[in-house]
Amino acid sequence: MTESPKPRDYCPRCGVAYEPLQEYCLECGSRLPTNRGVVGFLASEWQRRLAWYPGDWIWPVLLFLVITIAATAAAVAAGSTKGHSSTLVATQPHVTVGPGAPQPTVSTVSPTSTLPTAPQPTISTGTLPTAPGAASTSSVTTPTPANPNALAEWPAGKSGYTIVLLSLPFDAGRANAAARARAAKRAGLPDVGVLASSDYSSLHPGYYVVFSGIYASQAQASAAVSNVHAHGFRGAYQVQVTR
Repeated sequence: MTESPKPRDYCPRCGVAYEPLQEYCLECGSRLPTNRGVVGFLASEWQRRLAWYPGDWIWPVLLFLVITIAATAAAVAAGSTKGHSSTLVATQPHVTVGPGAPQPTVSTVSPTSTLPTAPQPTISTGTLPTAPGAASTSSVTTPTPANPNALAEWPAGKSGYTIVLLSLPFDAGRANAAARARAAKRAGLPDVGVLASSDYSSLHPGYYVVFSGIYASQAQASAAVSNVHAHGFRGAYQVQVTR
């Protein structure tokens, strides 16, 4: 009598037979269901239906998820049951009318006299009248102090003359030109500001021009050049500013 051949296991993905202790299929590389318990059975059924199998860790995770959902549903159901309040129904007492019926007890309460409430005085919180000859405080405004570091701005659309203290290329940055202008203002020069030369046709484009003074005529600018030189800006010169 010949011994019957031992049943072989086959890869659930490609159908190739594998050894009992083999972990991966030599043909397709899929993980084989080596565990023959419940997990192995579930893994085998999964791989027969789906090509991708995440691993045996998926089963305890799914079990924990099911337990969590069931516990949450039970807690919600218990909370909703406790939330229902019982309804109390008030019953009217039975009243007997006729001979022998108990007489109702009438309590006598002496009335309390109520005096009318005295009217409360009205206090006006409006503005008190101003005494004759006194200055009205509502028309007094506190002036805003001027910013000592504020630079002068050339009036929009106006042509005139000014004194160029120095010129810096755009690459040097406007902040550098503004710092030079504030230094000149602290030195005592009037109406110190910064112009972008590209905005004016009378100036060479590509520079930040630090200027002092806004003059309506060339004669006024010429008279102010000597004062600028006396403040240490020997290379300053007058120039016409036009759009």
